[in-house]
Amino acid sequence: MIMQTAQLFFLPQILDGEDKTSAFLNCIRKNYRHVRKWAKRTTTNCFRIYDRQMHHYPLAIDFYAGRYCIQYFSPHRDYPDPSDSLVEEVEKGLQSLFGADPESIYWRNRIRRAKTQQYEKADEAKEFFPALEYGVSFRINLLDYLDTGLFLDHRETRHLVALASKGKRVLNLFAYTCSFSVHAAMHGALFTKSVDMSNTYTDWGRENFLLNNLPLRTNPIVRADCLKFLDEEILSKTTYDLIVIDPPTISRSKKMDQMFDIQLDYPTLISKALQLLAPQGVIFFSTNSRKFVFDQSLFPTCSIQDISKQTLPIDFHDPRIHFCWKISRREG
Repeated sequence: MIMQTAQLFFLPQILDGEDKTSAFLNCIRKNYRHVRKWAKRTTTNCFRIYDRQMHHYPLAIDFYAGRYCIQYFSPHRDYPDPSDSLVEEVEKGLQSLFGADPESIYWRNRIRRAKTQQYEKADEAKEFFPALEYGVSFRINLLDYLDTGLFLDHRETRHLVALASKGKRVLNLFAYTCSFSVHAAMHGALFTKSVDMSNTYTDWGRENFLLNNLPLRTNPIVRADCLKFLDEEILSKTTYDLIVIDPPTISRSKKMDQMFDIQLDYPTLISKALQLLAPQGVIFFSTNSRKFVFDQSLFPTCSIQDISKQTLPIDFHDPRIHFCWKISRREG
């Protein structure tokens, strides 16, 4: 069961006498020393310490409040698991660098999937623990789902939204576990509304608000299809100062009337969101689709700024991990 307050903020030191002959461990060591200084300054204890930088180590290793989440990116669908020798080498490396307890190391496999395949639930352990990002607490789960509850690549995007939220009304679409909304509320948003279709994630989002002692009365969470929700919200003539849109690339949930495809559906999605945008309001729109093409000519009345580079965290080495735009109406 999750603690009600975040655990004592702690970042391990690199141990003396560890093996310095391994290029792989040297890479982790360099990455960690670089990001640890930033993490201490920002009160953040969840970040990436290795990001697929070496061909023979197709891994991403994320540190979450004393735990290590290793994602193995299998190049072959028929062979989803890492070799025993790779597992042993990585785990021994983390133990020698950080004194990591074997029970604090979690492996996850990511394989290339067909376009319409979904990542399924992995376990039923219900093992949650808190981690800190810019001093804000979030529930993390490294066992039950392929995703952990917090997409680390959007840390700086969340921080930008938070800094722009004071005194604002914020709408968060495809909210997942409501991390954008929680950051906004912690930075003085007057009101946030989070929308997602999953019961699991809307419940998880509520717990994130409660973990930070934020009232649900002014931070409601709605379980709904976001496109249908937008239609209803337009009819109600509700407006928002800031709208976050971070949709999946593909979704074929049974709760939807048809499959959602970001490349096909983004014009409708943004056009509807613009109808809810207050004067001088801003939309933050992002996608993890590497093939996505944004046709800005579809929105001739808008000012659109590509802020992808600005939202890339210091611990991520792939500049195409996501793309992000800031959208507002042109004055006059």
